[in-house]
Amino acid sequence: MSHTDPTTQGVQQGRYTVVPRTLIFLTAGDRILLLKGAAHKRLWAGRYNGLGGHVEPGEDVLAAARRELAEETGLEGVDLHLCGTVTIDTGVNPGVLLLVFRGFLAEPTPVTASAEGEPQWLPVGEVVNYPLVDDLFVLLPRVLAWQPGQPLFHGSITSDADGLPRLAFSA
Repeated sequence: MSHTDPTTQGVQQGRYTVVPRTLIFLTAGDRILLLKGAAHKRLWAGRYNGLGGHVEPGEDVLAAARRELAEETGLEGVDLHLCGTVTIDTGVNPGVLLLVFRGFLAEPTPVTASAEGEPQWLPVGEVVNYPLVDDLFVLLPRVLAWQPGQPLFHGSITSDADGLPRLAFSA
């Protein structure tokens, strides 16, 4: 049996599974790079979120983060650090596992738009005044407080009785 054989990895029908996705936040001084979702997007059109997307088969998570960053902004060669994980309970199987990355630049770098939306360098101190994806109001302070060398943070998102996302972190 090989390492890629599902039976050797304990993969069984009915077990909880997750779809891996990257979520990337770059800062440069007092600016943060967020993506304003394109008007045609089914989810989060016109709202600001981090950059990122799905991990493709055979791709490691860092390579996926670098690829997504290049696809959505044109930026390459940025040093990215895994700073945390967030599990999203979608209410069905599979859920989503966000692998949250942070990058630090000396100054805002020119970026290019993509089909996903328009990346924009926003003032960190004013970001809460923009139409953010709901969970960013809780996630961003955790991401911005994280520095290389610190332990990763771990959180989970569930929905409350009104269907609104609730983000909680492990102690």
